[in-house]
Amino acid sequence: MNTAIQSALDTAIDSLKQQGVLPQDFQNNSSLSRTRDRSHGDFASNIAMMAAKAAGQKPRDLAEKILAALPQVDVISKAEIAGPGFINFFLNDDQRFAVLDQIIAQTSQFGRSQQFNGKKAQVEFVSANPTSSLHVGHGRGAAYGMTVANLLEAIGWTVQREYYVNDAGRQMDILATSTFLRYLELCGQSLTFPSNGYRGAYVTEDIAQKIFDQYGNQFNRPVDAVFANVPSDAVYAAELDKDGNKVLLSGDKERHIDGLIHNAQQLLGAENYRLFHQTALQVILDDIKDDLADFGVTFDQWFSEATLKDKITEALEVLDQNGFLYEKDGNIWFKSTNFGDEKDRVVKRANGQTTYFAADIAYHLNKFQRGFDEVINIWGSDHHGYISRVKAAIDALGFDSKKLTVLLVQFVSLWRGSEMVQMSSRSGQFVSLRELREEVGNDAARFYYVMRKSEQHIDFDLDLAVSQSKDNAVYYIQYAHARICRLFNNFSSQLGEIRFEELNAHKAQLTSEAESELITKLAAYPDVLARAAQQYEPHQLGNYLKELAGQLHGWYDTHPIIKIFAEQPELAKARLLLAYCVQQVLKNGLSLLGVSAPETM
Repeated sequence: MNTAIQSALDTAIDSLKQQGVLPQDFQNNSSLSRTRDRSHGDFASNIAMMAAKAAGQKPRDLAEKILAALPQVDVISKAEIAGPGFINFFLNDDQRFAVLDQIIAQTSQFGRSQQFNGKKAQVEFVSANPTSSLHVGHGRGAAYGMTVANLLEAIGWTVQREYYVNDAGRQMDILATSTFLRYLELCGQSLTFPSNGYRGAYVTEDIAQKIFDQYGNQFNRPVDAVFANVPSDAVYAAELDKDGNKVLLSGDKERHIDGLIHNAQQLLGAENYRLFHQTALQVILDDIKDDLADFGVTFDQWFSEATLKDKITEALEVLDQNGFLYEKDGNIWFKSTNFGDEKDRVVKRANGQTTYFAADIAYHLNKFQRGFDEVINIWGSDHHGYISRVKAAIDALGFDSKKLTVLLVQFVSLWRGSEMVQMSSRSGQFVSLRELREEVGNDAARFYYVMRKSEQHIDFDLDLAVSQSKDNAVYYIQYAHARICRLFNNFSSQLGEIRFEELNAHKAQLTSEAESELITKLAAYPDVLARAAQQYEPHQLGNYLKELAGQLHGWYDTHPIIKIFAEQPELAKARLLLAYCVQQVLKNGLSLLGVSAPETM
């Protein structure tokens, strides 16, 4: 119906162009939106205010000319001018009730569209280093990425969900060496564990123990040899502090761990070192996959960074052929400043090693070669400065960087009462996603992770997430769904089988203001869904469901159904129909957010 109104407006604008009221080159960038208050109509257009300057007229005067040029449209009962120049459209009753017919006919598909049918999008999200369990910050990226993908599919996109596995970088070497040191401890040796190694109990209990159980002392090496010629990671003052502890002055933690990695590789040999590396990778990756699957987050592809070796060579060759590489101080540099980056970037060091950035260039080359119409990267907010250089590389490779959308996800602060929990993946002192889910449940976690714009910080309130009150939005919405389920169970047990065809025959009985508002709210769902998807903002859908649940509760408390069935059966049936339609839309929306719609609570 909004398409019919927009078409009528377009016709009116074309007519005014022909009359010379508007210039021929006028571009109609106005919006047609549903009104919040039905006393202002069902739809409102700001076309008169948008076109007033081009016409050289006051908005209300132009609005009158637009109404005069508006062709007759069956769905419109009337149109009027409001405020500074809005044009409000009122639908006839048949059209207002049409949404109930659509919901009954389309059920779980109501609200979905094929607007972008034939278009392919890739959404890459989470992509956390496989060096520890996922923490609550990763959980936000997981919930947000999965929901964005769901929303895009709901408007017709074919979506590939992808996790980029960083299995070839230095962090994996630190994890492998940390595992080796814990293995040596299991062999009975004593050592001082590096302060910037991975210190969580999982390194010993889940990885090192697995290797020890399978191979025993086979890889035992002298601790002195492991620490030979390795710079200390700490320098202490000669005197002690008041508690008798050494005072740390300085240290070289990075050279210390790099020395340990080098010695571990030498002492174990390539094959055995790879055993530690791959065992650590697989244990952590399996844990991540299980954790995400239990959270309702799944991927179509787990892309290994380690497979990019040939692609890195290809990417650098393309950049070189296109004239965007040069050598300086033995390093190979990419001319990213040619594309607006703040400085050029090294892609290959003098020692022949390629950089992380070179791998990212190769990964995006691979993405664009796969033919996606839209590539969406969901990164942590600390990657903000990385966007310009990646887009520069895409353009330099000969692709269109406008097809890349980078969505940044801000950090999460987890609060227990008045205390904020600190997190550190190397020390192991962090709250994992799994622990959060166990405490508040999947539904609350999925819902509250997406209820703010991705670039806004979240203070996750544990007490609110588990409360059973109207202040807890996810509980409030789920309770609305369960309340309607209970209504239908009671109706069936008292009055027999429900036939929706019979209920639908009485929808004209829905004449109260609250019922009109509910119907209007239901009709707005497809537009809200489309807007949330196209703007990558799941919170718009969450807020809509919260408002719909609020209207349902208010209506349900004041509009009896079963109690009036004997005296007003037609009205009771109409209200049952409305309740069912609200239930279906709540269920549809919750499903897209990855939240369950319980039938009892």
